Amino acid sequence: MLRFEVSVEALLRSRFALSPAMDLCFLLRSLAGQDRPLPRAWATRLLPAFERLRRETELNAALALQTPQGGPNFVAPPPRGLSQTWADDLAMIRATPLEAARHEFATTATGPSARDPRVRAVLDSTDAASRIAEAMDQAWHELLAADWPQLRAICERDAVHRVGVIGEHGWATTIESLHPSIAWQAGGIEIGHFPHVGTVRLAGDGLLLIPSVFVGNIAAHLEDPWPRTLIYRARGTAALWGEQGTVPQPDALTALVGRSRARLLLALDAPASTSHLARSLAMTPGAVGDHLAILRGAGLLVRARSGRSVLYRRTPLGEALVGGTG
Repeated sequence: MLRFEVSVEALLRSRFALSPAMDLCFLLRSLAGQDRPLPRAWATRLLPAFERLRRETELNAALALQTPQGGPNFVAPPPRGLSQTWADDLAMIRATPLEAARHEFATTATGPSARDPRVRAVLDSTDAASRIAEAMDQAWHELLAADWPQLRAICERDAVHRVGVIGEHGWATTIESLHPSIAWQAGGIEIGHFPHVGTVRLAGDGLLLIPSVFVGNIAAHLEDPWPRTLIYRARGTAALWGEQGTVPQPDALTALVGRSRARLLLALDAPASTSHLARSLAMTPGAVGDHLAILRGAGLLVRARSGRSVLYRRTPLGEALVGGTG
């Protein structure tokens, strides 16, 4: 069992962030068979490009640094917040000093693939970090960039939902909602059935919480330069993957309000903005706005401003309508 000792100050400094680079690493490990398998439709779509990249670029050098337990810190630098972009991550990867990269190679590039002459030539070069960054950038653009707006919207919506839970129920309920194996016990966070066993005291920068669509279970960063971090599965991931038993079958709701409006009502299990809904459902913002206006006019939704965004949520009538689809 892993336990985080949590002080009041650490809790006050805890926050959410997104990590495009980390999700890319999770994706690459899955495609390489080192992590949880992707849904069949995604694997079928992405594997041909992945295998071509392995042949035509230096992606194998980046893969040689990955294990089921993780990889070097420099290929997934600590994110600053929810606005983190791949461009931010890429700039930090490229700026990695050679000495720091080689120090991490020594501890992570230990498997048989690291002894491949082509991989070894990259790892032993004086521009290793920039060559690995270039391979990862090509992988990003060919494997993940097209889907990232939708995946990012799912993660952003998750963070908005968790912040709402903090405001309504507090940190303990929020932490326990991240995964069934997580419990708040005696002033600390305990994670059962975790590969790392021991107690970690949160430093002054608190706990970093990162929603991900690719993490298989719960992952953690426990060493510098990262703050102490939990990576958890974002709400909505199961529906994205089409996992059995998780995708509602709203036949009656669809017949009543139409397919697109039914999708929007079902998606609003947590408050969301027009742009978040458009990205997560792969619809145009204009179409989403039109449907939301009709649903709001029918008394199924209300809206309220939150900072710069306008968030929509279901009314009791909307909840009752959705509840009748089960």
